[in-house]
Amino acid sequence: MSSQRATAFVPGHVTAFFSAHPADDPAVAGSRGAGLTLTDGVTVRASTADGETDAATSGDGPDGDGADGDAASDGTGSRTIDGEPGSIGAVDDVLAELDARGADVAVETDLPIGAGFGVSGAAALGAALAANEAFDRGRSENELVRIAHAAEVGRGTGLGDVVAQARGGVPVRLEPGAPGVGELDGVPATARVEYVTFGELSTEAVLGGDTDALTAAGEDALDRLRADPRLPTLMDAARGFAREADLLVPGVAEAIAAVGADGGSPESSGSPDDLGAAMAMLGRTVFALGTGLSDAGYDPDVCRIDAAGARLVDERGRE
Repeated sequence: MSSQRATAFVPGHVTAFFSAHPADDPAVAGSRGAGLTLTDGVTVRASTADGETDAATSGDGPDGDGADGDAASDGTGSRTIDGEPGSIGAVDDVLAELDARGADVAVETDLPIGAGFGVSGAAALGAALAANEAFDRGRSENELVRIAHAAEVGRGTGLGDVVAQARGGVPVRLEPGAPGVGELDGVPATARVEYVTFGELSTEAVLGGDTDALTAAGEDALDRLRADPRLPTLMDAARGFAREADLLVPGVAEAIAAVGADGGSPESSGSPDDLGAAMAMLGRTVFALGTGLSDAGYDPDVCRIDAAGARLVDERGRE
């Protein structure tokens, strides 16, 4: 049989600061805060045989922590991550919601997983876009974002990445939740982004604990950015949030200090494009705007703020 295929690209997302807002309904739960979407991201390819596009498969998909890239006897398609057998729970939940468990799904990314780049949310949203196209499900963009957001929140792997990645740019999450519930704005800006990663940090462990201090710090940071929606304010608020929420870890703190906190602020003599560095939430990752990490002697990965947000692309990744 011939196959139907679709490919989606979803930008990475580094959260600068956030406040957690849980709810029984995962579409209502989420976060407030702000961050950057990146031209480095996640590509998701979904394919299915023609005869399967309208047939709902039976049985549950693999659980979120399993790693099984072979087609299962219950009709579940193959799952791979960077060419190796592997499964992401939120992706499986998205496919189940779209009656597309039979899709073969390949997730590819150069971003490190578990390091604060929103890879699981990007994979879920990319799977929603690609499977909707390959299976001809006819869902709208907002519906697909809502499905991916609910899957991500339900798995406990993120609160606000999906809605931010759908928007692109420098998204500001004014109210938590999926489309129809949450509210977004943005900082109209673009910039070079550098980042270095020192390892993983468990999102589930942080979000599953006491988040009162974190949420208070996030609300203060958001108030600052809303009063002055510019990149220098976002970066300064991000540094303050990490300190007040007591999230800084060794390596990250040292890199931020090495870059310098004032970057290219009006009071400094540096380039106006260098705005210091901050910690990506939630991961052992430092990101900087401009060339701060390079200037401090690090060997960072380099990309830019992504202006377009999640989208379908051709098989070569072209829009």
